[in-house]
Amino acid sequence: MRVYILLFNAGTDNEGIHSLSAQGRNTVLMFESEDDAIRFGLMLEAQDFPSPTVESIEDEEVEEFCQGAGFACKLVPSGTLVTPPEATLDNLDWDPDRKPGERPRPKEDTPPEFSQSELDDIRQRLEGLL
Repeated sequence: MRVYILLFNAGTDNEGIHSLSAQGRNTVLMFESEDDAIRFGLMLEAQDFPSPTVESIEDEEVEEFCQGAGFACKLVPSGTLVTPPEATLDNLDWDPDRKPGERPRPKEDTPPEFSQSELDDIRQRLEGLL
């Protein structure tokens, strides 16, 4: 079965997959619906994540990847509203600007790109899509 996952820097040597971290375990979400995956990606962007790409892939490929990486995977049935957790990791395992083979850089404090009122407006528009 084909599912939809969220990738960062899709098709590059620095590709990353979105996962949720809970109780010390990373879980990759596999969406049955492309629209649900796109909606989740927009919510991530509203939380200052880099813009993800929604990719269609066979569920067996995701399961193999997860098994090899020590991740879990979870199928999100079509029509299920999944929202990103309020708290996000400050220290990501993946750096969107890192070149292949380059060591991770320490994170520097950068001001948010959006004001709180802009983020509230984005959240309202996303909720309107539901």
